[in-house]
Amino acid sequence: MSFLTLIISLLFVIIPLVLSKTLNLGLEKDTIIAAVRSIIQLLAVGYVLQFVFNSENMIYIILMVVLMIVAATHNAQGKGAAIKGIIWKLVITFIFVEVLTQAILLGLNITPATAQYIIPISGMVVGNSMVLAILFLNRFTSEIEDHQDETELILSLGGTPKQAIHTQLITSIQASTIPTIESQKTIGLVQLPGMMSGQIIAGADPVQAVLFQLLVLFLLLTTAVVTSIMLGYLSYPTLFNQRMQLVGGASQDPE
Repeated sequence: MSFLTLIISLLFVIIPLVLSKTLNLGLEKDTIIAAVRSIIQLLAVGYVLQFVFNSENMIYIILMVVLMIVAATHNAQGKGAAIKGIIWKLVITFIFVEVLTQAILLGLNITPATAQYIIPISGMVVGNSMVLAILFLNRFTSEIEDHQDETELILSLGGTPKQAIHTQLITSIQASTIPTIESQKTIGLVQLPGMMSGQIIAGADPVQAVLFQLLVLFLLLTTAVVTSIMLGYLSYPTLFNQRMQLVGGASQDPE
């Protein structure tokens, strides 16, 4: 694919711009910003990856993964602003998921320890973990607000913080993992996954593309469940003070 082809493909940006302008949707500015940022960011990443792939230096590979984790943390932290220390909880979760998945892949020789495999897979793992973290935090904070009275009632009756928050925690974990599980149920029937499609377009054998895509799907399934569970169990204790009162709740003594 050449730069000329890329320029021609901007027709797919012009179409929504025209429709937005015609129907007064007000999406023109955001569409242009999204298109420009995606071009600049992806081209920059492309050249950086070309350098990293050619050097095959593990330090550069680690730096790329660290950059992914920092960006993912920055993007997800807003959804958990009410949770004390959410930044470090996200960092710990993303690092754990990345180390867990790469340890299995590299330790069992499923994929080679090269930048060509580590960086793209890490991008999928951290990116998916970020989305799951956002989904979880968004649902968890809503559940806490909606069931504050129930939580405080359980605490007042002698229940522990874990017992008081258990239903909201489990509901949030389930809700955040459902999209990943449901999308995998229809994979290959409703859509062809991006990685598989890319490999086929690049000329790879379709069966080999399917096998590698299955590996990625199973990987993302683990990522989804581990992210939600770990972030949930790291987060809920900080919602209570030392007297086992819900922080910010009606039962907390005024300052």
